[in-house]
Amino acid sequence: MAEEAELIPGTLDLLILKAVSLGSEHGYGILLRIEQITGDALSIEQGALYPALYRLEHQGLLDTEWGTSDNNRKAKYYRLTPAGRRRLKQETERWNRTVRAMTTALAAEGV
Repeated sequence: MAEEAELIPGTLDLLILKAVSLGSEHGYGILLRIEQITGDALSIEQGALYPALYRLEHQGLLDTEWGTSDNNRKAKYYRLTPAGRRRLKQETERWNRTVRAMTTALAAEGV
């Protein structure tokens, strides 16, 4: 099991968009997918996930439809809209620029 990391403020939406980009999923499935794609380093609380899903849906970044989960329960499934795909691309590029800048800064040595 990977060492647990802290979720950086402002990254939950990006993680959700990435998780949903891998395939339509219901809320709890999104939690599990985020854990999976982060190597179990990040764990999202349901109390944070569902308000974020609601916000992303109302921003037009996620579409929903009702379906049946693996355990035969009614569940709301989320998928990316075209606007969600564009946002994911933009936010991924922004995050990668930030990571490069931080990596450069942290590698700096005194002269």
